[in-house]
Amino acid sequence: MIFGYARVSSVDQNLDRQVKELEKYGCDKIFQEKRSGKNFDRPVYREMRSKMRFHDVLVVHDLYRFGRNKEEIRNEWKRLIDEEIDIVVLNMPILNTRQYKELPGAGQLVSDLVLTLLSWLAEDDRKRILQAQKEGIALAKQKGVYKGTEKKYHPEAKGKNKVIYDEIVRSLNNKEPVMSIHKRVGVARNTIYKIKRELNL
Repeated sequence: MIFGYARVSSVDQNLDRQVKELEKYGCDKIFQEKRSGKNFDRPVYREMRSKMRFHDVLVVHDLYRFGRNKEEIRNEWKRLIDEEIDIVVLNMPILNTRQYKELPGAGQLVSDLVLTLLSWLAEDDRKRILQAQKEGIALAKQKGVYKGTEKKYHPEAKGKNKVIYDEIVRSLNNKEPVMSIHKRVGVARNTIYKIKRELNL
């Protein structure tokens, strides 16, 4: 069976492009997840992995879908190979373990070499992005124009946002679970947790 896995790192990002590429490849089942790549705490990915068996195929758009830490990327790759699950990385054709079936050892050698390089690049890219963000914020602060992320839901909010904030506060005070509030109100769980911390609840 051919499994496809699509992931983006925030709820605001779109999965359509990845999903279309996975459909074009011919995946039998596509799992979609909106989760940060900082760690491998991904419930949808874990669910997919629990369904995979020997000689199944996992297709991803790029190496970043496995994480953004080179050790996690390499370790997950090794786990998949050890379980005899083939891997296809669409934007890097050389990372397609299916094409090396008739060349014992050669495919693994090529994959190992390329994977080591790419996993290092993935982590290095992430570090450079974070560093650029820090430098940009520092420069904005020096110019007095940095205000941070504007809060949408807070005690002084106006209109609809104030109504939503008051409902979240009321629900938290009534001990309603965050997940329940999230589903009912439509506000991200992280936002609800922040409000909860601010209220010391």
